[in-house]
Amino acid sequence: MIFASVETRHNMKRIILLFSLFVIIASSAQVSAQLDTISSVFGKGIRFVARDSSFYVKFGFRIQPNFTARYTDAFEGEPSLLEQRFVIRRSRLKLDGWAFSPKLAYKFEYDLVGGFIRDAVVKWNFAGKFKLWVGQAKLPGNRQRVISSQKQQFVERSLMNIMYNIDRDVGVQLHHDFMLGKSQIKWALSVAQGDGIIYKGWGEGLDYTARLEWLPFGKFMKNGDYFEADLLREQTPKLAIGATYDFNEKAFQDRGQWGFVLEEERDMQAIFVDAILKYRGISVLGEYSAKSTPNGSPAITDTTGAVTSSFITGTGYNVQLGYVFKCNWEVAGRYSIADYEEATERPDEAEYTFAISKYLVGHSLKIQFDTSLLTEVDNPDTYRARLQMELAF
Repeated sequence: MIFASVETRHNMKRIILLFSLFVIIASSAQVSAQLDTISSVFGKGIRFVARDSSFYVKFGFRIQPNFTARYTDAFEGEPSLLEQRFVIRRSRLKLDGWAFSPKLAYKFEYDLVGGFIRDAVVKWNFAGKFKLWVGQAKLPGNRQRVISSQKQQFVERSLMNIMYNIDRDVGVQLHHDFMLGKSQIKWALSVAQGDGIIYKGWGEGLDYTARLEWLPFGKFMKNGDYFEADLLREQTPKLAIGATYDFNEKAFQDRGQWGFVLEEERDMQAIFVDAILKYRGISVLGEYSAKSTPNGSPAITDTTGAVTSSFITGTGYNVQLGYVFKCNWEVAGRYSIADYEEATERPDEAEYTFAISKYLVGHSLKIQFDTSLLTEVDNPDTYRARLQMELAF
């Protein structure tokens, strides 16, 4: 009965939030006589601006239908296993724009599949190129995690990213960038709750993040350092190099801001180094991560000393290479590994993936297929195939 009650309350929250969004959209339609339409181009959302320029709003929606099949080899007397599923991998409602001035922007994103708010943040450009973010958003972590799941050149992010990223959190962030000769420097600082977006307010510590980026050959076209695949075919080589440090006090989830809730807490620190290169349809992305519990073992043990659970720590890296043909077909390959700390008693993993994508309207309308070999030490190999469509207006 308790679980049913919790689920009922959760569903009621979904209904109330969706109804509220409907009211907002309906209200916007009612007052459309006071608005000028900016754009309704496919992939750019439905945009309005008040005639007195007091606010701007953009509505967007995206969906990812997905089919995945997995075949696991027979191993130590166990038969082989074939699994398959059709799912809606992601479905999101988006709302962003500005209020009173373009210097006071906002972003809201609701996860229709998960049933929770992913982004709810205000971004204030208070001086020059200084921007203060307040609310819930992605932390300035590794590049692939910050790149939208809409803008990937594979069906899903890499193994390294899934196991080690620092995800979203609630707090404040300071962002700034400037030109140094022909190169660009970007940096960001963050202080956040440290609990992620599901179990907000449970933890006792805070999370501190710092990120620095260097673009030695200048800016990418249309912020191309934060979407995968060289769809714009950069005419001169463009490179972005970034590094992030994150410290999460008294984390209680096995991956820091997210994952399984554990019965003990640990301080966690993470280091990320990444780089992306684009030139004439070629894109190269490389990332390295190292995650640890600096003040003790990541393992949680019982009275006999046996490991019952563990924080996920260790090192990993991801390398991927793609080429977009002029007809907007792309081929791409990826190699990603996760080498876990011995104390976690987790088997090391590796991912080998090949992908083919057709971009019909950039990342807003595309079809992607990838196939992978997944390996684990002392476990059978798994072969995976995934087919996915991205539709975003």
